[in-house]
Amino acid sequence: MKTRSNYRKQLERLDAHVSALGQGVVEDIRDTGFAIAEGNESAATEVIEGHRASERLHRTIEDTCMNMMLLQNPLAGDLRQVTATFRVVGDLSRIDEMSYETALLTQEIEFGVNAAIARDLGDMAQRAADMVDKAVQAFDDADVEAANTVFPLDDEVDALFEKIKGEIVDLLREETDDAVSAPELFSVSKYYERMGDHAQRIADWAIFRATGEFRERTVKGAE
Repeated sequence: MKTRSNYRKQLERLDAHVSALGQGVVEDIRDTGFAIAEGNESAATEVIEGHRASERLHRTIEDTCMNMMLLQNPLAGDLRQVTATFRVVGDLSRIDEMSYETALLTQEIEFGVNAAIARDLGDMAQRAADMVDKAVQAFDDADVEAANTVFPLDDEVDALFEKIKGEIVDLLREETDDAVSAPELFSVSKYYERMGDHAQRIADWAIFRATGEFRERTVKGAE
C-alpha cells in the first residue's frame, strides 16, 4: 500500500511539472506576440533567456516518465497517464523551440515598417497561445469536453496564416526595401500555425488520458 501511495505522489508531481511547463510555454508564445506587435524587445529576451530552463524541465519530465514506465510496472490507468504525459511533453517542447526561434527572429526583423503584418502576427500568437493553454488545462483535468473546444480554434489560426501569406506576397510585389524581411515573416507565421497543430494533438492526448481512445485529428505541421 505504501508503494502505491508513493507512486500516486509521483503521478501528482508529474502533473504539476506538466502544468508548469505548459504555463511557461504559453507565456513564451504570448511574449513573442508582444515582441512583434508592440516592439517589446525585453519580452523576446525573456523567451531566449528562459529557454534552457524549459529544456531542463522537459528532460526531467521525460526521464520521470521513462522511469515509471520501464521500472515501476504501472497499472493500466496509470500507464495511460504516463504515456500521454510523455507525448504531451514532446509537443510542448516542440512548441517552445518554435517560440525560441521566433524570439530570435524578432531581433532581426524591423516589424515597425510592416505594421499590418506585425499586428496580424501578434493576433496569431495570442490565438495560438490560447489553444495551447486550453489544451494543457484539458490534459491536466482529463476533460474531454474542454479538449474538444480546442479543435475549432485552429480554423482561426489557419485563417490568419492565410491572410498573412497574402500580405507577404503583396509586400514582395511592391518590391520595396521592406520585402527583404519576407522570408523571416513567413517563418514566424508558419511557426504559429504549427503551434496550433501541436495544441490539437495535446487535446487529442487529453482525450486519450480520459478515455483510452486516441483519435488524432488531421494535423498538417505537427512534426
